[in-house]
Amino acid sequence: MLFTEALKLALQSLWANKMRTILTLLGMVIGVASVIMVVTLTNGAKAFVTSKINTYGASVITVSKMPQTFMTMEEWLEFQKRKDVTYDDYRAILDDCKSCVSVGASRDSANGKVVYQTQSTTDSQVRGMTWTMPALSNMNIESGRSFTDIEDTHSAHVAIVGCDIVDNVLGVGDPLGKEIRVDGAPYTVIGVGECQGKMLGQSMDNWVAIPLTSFLHQYGEQGSLTVYADAGSGGEVSDAVSDELRVIMRTRRHLTPGRPDTFNVDTSATFQNMLSKVLNNFGAVVAAIAAVSLVVGGIVIMNIMLVAVTERTREIGIRKALGARRKDILLQFLIESGTMSLAGGLIGVFTGIAAAKVITLLIAFPSVVALWSILVGLFVATAVGLFFGVYPAYKAASLDPIVALRAEL
Repeated sequence: MLFTEALKLALQSLWANKMRTILTLLGMVIGVASVIMVVTLTNGAKAFVTSKINTYGASVITVSKMPQTFMTMEEWLEFQKRKDVTYDDYRAILDDCKSCVSVGASRDSANGKVVYQTQSTTDSQVRGMTWTMPALSNMNIESGRSFTDIEDTHSAHVAIVGCDIVDNVLGVGDPLGKEIRVDGAPYTVIGVGECQGKMLGQSMDNWVAIPLTSFLHQYGEQGSLTVYADAGSGGEVSDAVSDELRVIMRTRRHLTPGRPDTFNVDTSATFQNMLSKVLNNFGAVVAAIAAVSLVVGGIVIMNIMLVAVTERTREIGIRKALGARRKDILLQFLIESGTMSLAGGLIGVFTGIAAAKVITLLIAFPSVVALWSILVGLFVATAVGLFFGVYPAYKAASLDPIVALRAEL
């Protein structure tokens, strides 16, 4: 029997039993859709994290009180016992780090109230940053300008605002030169940051940036800074600058040899490796759970095919009596199981991508469709269908034609 003829017979059989075919597909659809959705969202999260980390550049090193990521509450409590990174620490690094191309520092407040005339917002992030931070963090100024060294040194009351402040508080007209009040203190808007959009439903543009010295005068020095240092390039140069920063901080804190650091020195690669590891582990766990659905789908296919063999015993006997060979029967049933699993895989791919995109639209969680995940999903679905279809196909091919013809209709 030609393959095309066997394929035609298999498709006719599946079409004749539409409800059974649809129910059989569900296991494959759910399994493949789960895998595709998880991989798409995980890849999106990786791309987002990488883009945000890379905004500081591969050569930027941070000095902070505690790492940006930690695994347990016990670690967080232990890190909280450390001394804050202070403005004096920043000045010491600025003066003593001879290998640093540029040094900056920043500190954020949780929520601040921004008022302009009758409009206001109470949930804006207030950022205190040195004049070098926009360049270090690749902050693009859409209109206006950034801080100057003099404004930073003399605690000038100037501000850079995000797009949300312009749209929701400042209203129509040129925002530059307008005077806003940030938690009661007046600031003149000198720049507007480039719009970043939303992430997980939260706006990335609801912020006001003021000179760090102004921030410290207004909010006090109780709180830890994050110091940023540009090493100029990555690799060995970045490692050498990291060591220099550690020496400066350990000297300021009088840490004797052998005592652990009471601060964190991290590079972009540190953050990226840590977060990629977390995302990979998360993706692996969920993918393993989704794989169970594929196995269940394969078992369902096997059971349905066994039922089909029993129902079509007389048909098999007639075909064998008319000259159909054993391999012809085997091929037909394998094509049926493979076709069902492949169709389930295709539907699952589209369903998984659609589900990921819906999540992106609802909560602005990034998603990136990977071609390899689609190909792997389809291959695994088809392989599972063929694997679990072997036994029913073998059973059908092994039927004795005389016994099969005697079967009850």
